[in-house]
Amino acid sequence: MTDLSLALANESPADLPIVEKLAERAFGPGRFARTAYRLREGAAPDYDLSFVARVGTLVVGANRMTSIRLGAAPGMLLGPLIVDPMFRSRGIGRALIERSLAAARAAGHRLVLLVGDEPYYGRMGFARVPPGRLVMPGPVDPARLLVCELVEGAFAGVTGAVLPAL
Repeated sequence: MTDLSLALANESPADLPIVEKLAERAFGPGRFARTAYRLREGAAPDYDLSFVARVGTLVVGANRMTSIRLGAAPGMLLGPLIVDPMFRSRGIGRALIERSLAAARAAGHRLVLLVGDEPYYGRMGFARVPPGRLVMPGPVDPARLLVCELVEGAFAGVTGAVLPAL
């Protein structure tokens, strides 16, 4: 019998074509206009913090982390989080996020930002950014701008523009 359990592994450049096809199926062509995509444009993901989920040899999910700046503070941008529509609601997204956050914490990162739904991401330690604290380079619903402190108090005093890392 074939083992069809979920396996998480670091994403590699060789995974890029499969992950892009997965993103196209999950989000469609409009994904490139989103502000978070604009922040990642031209920046390679941090492969030590980015993961793919496989069932057997099939890639069923992926999560990337990319370096950014939150005002003067360094941070990571989580996303896109992609789960194949046929495999949603099975804990794959949560497993990917938890693995990325643990790897980021172990690597000494302090803050992770994302644009997403607070009821979902709040279960994994994300909270809404207080109004006016951060400015994204494009339109974003402020209720969807979320931050996770990997070190308690790391977000205290952080303000300014969210930009690609230098």
